[in-house]
Amino acid sequence: MNKAIAEGWTTNRTLIDSNEFYIVRPKNDPANIKSASSDADAYSKITKANANGKVVEPKMGQTTSHVKLDIGGGHIVTVSITNEAVDKLNLKVGDQAWAVMKASDVMMAQEA
Repeated sequence: MNKAIAEGWTTNRTLIDSNEFYIVRPKNDPANIKSASSDADAYSKITKANANGKVVEPKMGQTTSHVKLDIGGGHIVTVSITNEAVDKLNLKVGDQAWAVMKASDVMMAQEA
């Protein structure tokens, strides 16, 4: 972008979107990510602690799969990923996996 401004392709830089990522952890926090000093530190703690979730149910549709992941403490996260990703990861019931959430949209509703 700086090159575009310097060469006159544009005159201004405006942020129009951003991404947020969330790490979901069991209440007992086996990887101790609550104490992490940064996102990178949290991912490092997860890797070192091998604190993974467990695939409990992969359901493949025509193009997209919904994979249920038990993250402990009675919490199940349903992840929507492409069938290609399921195949590349070779996901099966009982496999260890982590879900990383990216929140790009939030919707809200209210009863009339």
